[in-house]
Amino acid sequence: MMPKKKDDKKKEKKPSVNPKLEGFDVKIDPFGEIQTSFDIDRINQFLNNEVEDKKLKDREDIEDLKNKDEEE
Repeated sequence: MMPKKKDDKKKEKKPSVNPKLEGFDVKIDPFGEIQTSFDIDRINQFLNNEVEDKKLKDREDIEDLKNKDEEE
């Protein structure tokens, strides 16, 4: 009896993501350039709002800056 062959192609599961990043995709082209489905400004805005910067966490004016960005 021959041993069973394992499937080399595994089903691609999409990772769970924040709803604000739904549809975000990153690929690297043959030249090594990063291609994304979102504009870099949109990605940076998301990171500014959702991720705490350890270097800036002790600043007193950081909440004012976050509130200003959310209004725009």
